[in-house]
Amino acid sequence: MIYYQSEDKTFTLLHGDTKQVLNQLTGTVDMIFADPPYFLSNGGKKIQGRRIVSVNKGDWDKADNIESIDKFNQEWIDACKPILKDNGTIWVCGTFHNIYSVEKCLKQAGFHIINIVTWHKTDPTPTWGDLHFNFSSEYIIWARKNPKLKHFFNYELMKQLNGGVLMPDVWNLPTVGTWEKTCGKHPTQKPLRLLYRILLASTKAGEVILDPFAGSCTTGIAANLLEREFIGIDQCSDYLDLGKRRKIDIENPLRWIKMQKMIAENPYEITVIVNHAKPDTKAKMIDNGICYLRAGETDGSLCVTPGFERMGYVLLHTGGEDCQLFKLKQKGCFQIWTKETLEKYGFTPSHAAYYIVLKFDNSKHLNYKMRSSLKERINTYRAKIRPLSDFIDINNE
Repeated sequence: MIYYQSEDKTFTLLHGDTKQVLNQLTGTVDMIFADPPYFLSNGGKKIQGRRIVSVNKGDWDKADNIESIDKFNQEWIDACKPILKDNGTIWVCGTFHNIYSVEKCLKQAGFHIINIVTWHKTDPTPTWGDLHFNFSSEYIIWARKNPKLKHFFNYELMKQLNGGVLMPDVWNLPTVGTWEKTCGKHPTQKPLRLLYRILLASTKAGEVILDPFAGSCTTGIAANLLEREFIGIDQCSDYLDLGKRRKIDIENPLRWIKMQKMIAENPYEITVIVNHAKPDTKAKMIDNGICYLRAGETDGSLCVTPGFERMGYVLLHTGGEDCQLFKLKQKGCFQIWTKETLEKYGFTPSHAAYYIVLKFDNSKHLNYKMRSSLKERINTYRAKIRPLSDFIDINNE
């Protein structure tokens, strides 16, 4: 039954019919992520490049009627339940073609629905036809096995990733990027960034994740990149081979580092302005709750780069050391002050006529964990915008 297992035993692939394999498994897992057939291979069309192509994926994605869809979903969900720990949770993806059936079958199996997340694709494939809106969303049901037992939810981390406010159940994330297809591709491949968020929200480092419809093994790659273990099942050996290639690919240390960086990227993530200041200037900035930086060139021209509008924090440092992180009083907002105005607050600016001024809450500095060094030779002394995830301990160490 074992098709492939990595040397460190953190990535295991099982070949065969999902229900039959599940019924043979022993032991339990901490979380299940399932991307079952959506049953949307009904002869529809989509626009790919400049061509109109079929949406059909294969016979595995076809169904005769709603009764057969319900039967299929109930069987694999029932087979999953004994394998999941009593306090474990399950995530299941779908569209309107199958998600109502999944929700009904989960309840019938005794699961308790926690959330239904809407994944809004920021770069959806155009669907062909002039009688409907473009299909740009998928739905992900999150449910716990035992309604009476408390499940794990990384509440504080999800708030941090969302700029200090509890993350909503609508997620704006892109579809699969070309950087995720270097080893091959799957027709229904999920983006690593989606699995990254799901795994961070509902699992801890070292836990075991099961995917009963592994496909290209996106779940497994995300799990390993986040120091979780993975068990994947699929009936297609070609897809398991793709998953194996992806696992071997991230065993290269340089590739591992690059993929960890890419998987954490989010075009809508709250950002941090990182600003170097001399010790006495930094102390005055903290006293006044004011961070200032030169507004473009010496003639006072202003250049606002992408990410500024999502900026929610300021990190002050001196030469890459002695860092403090503060929350801005208003996200993405700044003022333009003259050097004379700054001088009234005790500052001695000398590089430009105008400055960008950001006001922050100086009553307390926030805890953070630096995931990479601020020292970059000459670039250490230049203000830069970085994602908030660079300063968050995702494994709560």
